[in-house]
Amino acid sequence: MNAAYQYSQLPKYMPIEVQTTLASYQQLPRELKRREPGTLPHPPLHLMVVMPLRDDWTSAAELIRRLDSAISCDACTMEILLVDDASVERYDHSDFQSSFSSVRVIRRLRLRRNLGHQRAIAIGLVYTQQTTGCDAVIVMDADGEDTPEGVVQLLRAYSDTHGEKAIFAERSRRSESLQFRSFYVLYKFVHRCLTGMNVRVGNFSILPPAYLNTFAVMSELWNHYAAAIFRSKLPFTMIPIPRGTRIAGTSRMNFVALVSHGLSAISVFGDIVGVRLLIASLAASLLAALGIVLVVMIKFLTNWAIPGWATYATGCLVIIMIQLITIATSFTFFVLSNRTNLGFVPLRDYSLFVEEAVELYSAVEIYSHE
Repeated sequence: MNAAYQYSQLPKYMPIEVQTTLASYQQLPRELKRREPGTLPHPPLHLMVVMPLRDDWTSAAELIRRLDSAISCDACTMEILLVDDASVERYDHSDFQSSFSSVRVIRRLRLRRNLGHQRAIAIGLVYTQQTTGCDAVIVMDADGEDTPEGVVQLLRAYSDTHGEKAIFAERSRRSESLQFRSFYVLYKFVHRCLTGMNVRVGNFSILPPAYLNTFAVMSELWNHYAAAIFRSKLPFTMIPIPRGTRIAGTSRMNFVALVSHGLSAISVFGDIVGVRLLIASLAASLLAALGIVLVVMIKFLTNWAIPGWATYATGCLVIIMIQLITIATSFTFFVLSNRTNLGFVPLRDYSLFVEEAVELYSAVEIYSHE
């Protein structure tokens, strides 16, 4: 199959600059193309590492060097996809040039506007699904808090499952401030109450490539990556991995960003939240109705009532009951509308946000000489 034919098979809806950049990738040998789900090839495995970032170029370059040192080229080869979430700071191209042993390609996928980490991950995964053949996909932050040692643990667990399950890092130790951890505990409590599910994982994970076919058409992926895994009902497991510390710079996660992040995760389970709140509203309305009956019984069947007391109590309970019924009705329409709206489809819409794809480092020529 010649290169011209391969190039013509790229998705027609991709930006022309992305298609141009991918032309060199089509020359990779057959063993690096997509494999059947549920099967692990003989080493070396070809890994696609998706790293969303915004201005963390120094951390990303150092993390890639550490990752290359931690993983043997006999076991794995890696392709790094840096999803540039509309960074403002410039990067030094020389920072990504090194004598890598496992890293074969470092590619920068530039987005047209800042979307946030979760949506950057969504675009990176769909881009990978459309353009790259690999044996596994690793999602990790570029700031160093997801460590190379953690990647080794994920790979070991992935091998134990024969590549049939996603593996997520369950945080056994966190490095954030006390204030952040306090609000995080509150968020986990609210999330548990509204969705019935515990929050124990972040973005750090490894996926079978077959999972990308499902994610490509899941609108939930646009809001929150980890929550989309739970929602997809695809098999996954968790292993305890301690969180590392940032290599350089400071975190941009503040209180507003934390609340927004939490709401995004909860929104993935919007129908479940709506049904739970609907049941709670109806139950509270029933209690309010029972309260009204109780007040009337006390008024007319006993001598306990104080003049005027029954009227005020009944009025307050009627107002509360009307409000709860209104809330219940609103949640009913919300749940029904969510079941009919298609919303954002990553496979269909992701290319609108891709500005360009640029290779920062490439060792593709190594294959052409073998």
